[in-house]
Amino acid sequence: MIPRYSRNEMAEIWSEESKLRRWFEVELAAVEGWAKVGVVPQEAAAHIQANAVLNPARVAEIEAVTRHDVAAFVQSLEESVGEEYGRWIHYGMTSSDVLDSAFALQLVQASDLLDEGLQGLMAALKARAMEHKHTPMVGRSHGIHAEAMTAGLVFAMWYDEVRRHRIRLKAARESVNTAKISGPVGNFTQIPIEVESHVCEVLRLNPELAASQVVSRDRHAEFFCVLGLIASSLEKFSVQIRHWQRTEVGEAEEKFHVGQKGSSAMPHKRNPILSENVTGLARIVRGYVTPALENVALWHERDISHSSVERVIAPDATVTLDFALHRFTRVVRDLVIYPDRMKRNLELSGGLIFSQGILLKLIQNGDSRQAAYAKVQAVAMRAFENDQRFEELALEAEEFKDGITQEELNQCFDLEHVLRRVEEIFQRVFSH
Repeated sequence: MIPRYSRNEMAEIWSEESKLRRWFEVELAAVEGWAKVGVVPQEAAAHIQANAVLNPARVAEIEAVTRHDVAAFVQSLEESVGEEYGRWIHYGMTSSDVLDSAFALQLVQASDLLDEGLQGLMAALKARAMEHKHTPMVGRSHGIHAEAMTAGLVFAMWYDEVRRHRIRLKAARESVNTAKISGPVGNFTQIPIEVESHVCEVLRLNPELAASQVVSRDRHAEFFCVLGLIASSLEKFSVQIRHWQRTEVGEAEEKFHVGQKGSSAMPHKRNPILSENVTGLARIVRGYVTPALENVALWHERDISHSSVERVIAPDATVTLDFALHRFTRVVRDLVIYPDRMKRNLELSGGLIFSQGILLKLIQNGDSRQAAYAKVQAVAMRAFENDQRFEELALEAEEFKDGITQEELNQCFDLEHVLRRVEEIFQRVFSH
């Protein structure tokens, strides 16, 4: 987590003060819960609520001696309310009760910010999809020209993919929105279930129905897997934009700002640096999925092998993905599209991209699939190897004289006919 790739809103969630504030909320809610069941005197609970002070500097000072962050935090709270009342803070609880419940609050807050980022990206993708709904371009498979499509369809596909990520993130948010206030091995030996229920109600968390000393880490693994999926899609989109910007393709490019320099050595350069940056950031986020999965297997009711991992991957993965989402949204919003270049590339093959239409028409008119394929391929290869227009050869080819009419051939090369389903596809995508 470095400032260069961080937005303040997300980074703040993982600051030391923000973490301690969440611990503070958990501890005070627990005191309220104990008072509710009649163990902590109402006077003591009221005093603690009114006088407890969060002092990060004092926590750090004590931790330098205790070498235990939660113990230092609890001691600092005890000091702020006085010995008589401080004895009720952290009563019956274990460190993980505080840590995991507070961690849930942070992850939920991070999820909400990420969801805002996904919504922003969807809005940008929808706008570009509508703008270029009918902008024809060539579709590619294996990097080779395949069939005609539109630029809007690409953005529509990306929009639908991001929409699925919102659904996944919502489910993962619900999974990590889980607390436990159930003691050292989760069986409520020293703390009643009612205290946990109160804490969860106050903090809007769900209780872990059967906990060990920690909330089960399969929940957190699910969350980081979803982040990895979102990052992978951002990389997928970014790679396509990088391909579009290649000199030989030139169908779109990132906005080049006044005063911007593409290279320290070559003044002519305009590089897809933002998409390349998103590609790199996606690798980082995806790299945290494996440690999250490995955190699931803890010894017996708990060890702390997961703790150091989460201190790194939780802030890094959420901050990095948040930054990448906003950066890529800007790329989409500002992307410069070149319809004329798309059209020129669409025509580069001299009509080869319309070959399937002829194949299917021959089959429809009575040819076997193998016979029809052989005929179309023979004409296509002549066009390819002799650098001739496939469309012109097709209209004169002996292979097609008996199996397809001139009118049928013309329809096969009709771009509007090929793209006639675009409206239906948009209706399917954007009617949700």
